[in-house]
Amino acid sequence: MTELHSLSVAALGFRSGSATDTGLRRAGNEDALFAGFPIFVVADGMGGHDAGEVASARAVEAFASLAGAAHVSPAELRAAFDGAARAIAAILPGGARRAGTTVTGAAVAEIDGEAQWLVFNLGDSRTYRLANDRLEQVSVDHSVVQELVDEGEIDRAAAAVHPGRNIITRALGAGGVYRPDYWLLPIEPGDRLLLCSDGVSGELDNEELRAILVSQPEAQTASELLVNAALQRGGRDNLTAVVVDAFLL
Repeated sequence: MTELHSLSVAALGFRSGSATDTGLRRAGNEDALFAGFPIFVVADGMGGHDAGEVASARAVEAFASLAGAAHVSPAELRAAFDGAARAIAAILPGGARRAGTTVTGAAVAEIDGEAQWLVFNLGDSRTYRLANDRLEQVSVDHSVVQELVDEGEIDRAAAAVHPGRNIITRALGAGGVYRPDYWLLPIEPGDRLLLCSDGVSGELDNEELRAILVSQPEAQTASELLVNAALQRGGRDNLTAVVVDAFLL
């Protein structure tokens, strides 16, 4: 019998679904996404004069170059980040200082023969993992309110309504610090990942996210329902969700 903790990527299959919407208050959609094995990513752009839309698109293009491989190595993922940073820096050279984007997502990696989620994050878009019906936020927000929570100055409830909740401390471009975080998690059959922009996580709490993810077996349906639920809550920002499922072949 195969031991689940030592599965290779070849022993697993993956399905994904995605949805995005401008929301009810924004003039355009500055979010971008890519969902194609073995790389899944969400980017939330920022900056005036369409700079945010271009920045998120350039970032996603850099990560999409990894699609079609058998799996992604940490070095390849770092190279994609470097490529994204260069592409964003090239937007309107000498101007558009505010052009930038958050990036969050997961690559399917194989480390010493074991399939791993290689989760990455820069900014306040989020990656969650649903396993055994339990939802865990894997990524850690790079934001002012997260720093206040870490320092014990406010709790999660206060963070959700804090006036500075949309101020991020790291980004690609936008004059931010380019220092992504990474996590390696063994992939288990039945794992479900959710990648989303803060437009979704800002409208729906963790229990609401979990309820939708648990109730919908199809990744595409789940992603659409998440975006629709965030719209019904007000849709105050652009909304993007990517859902990725792992299963045993």
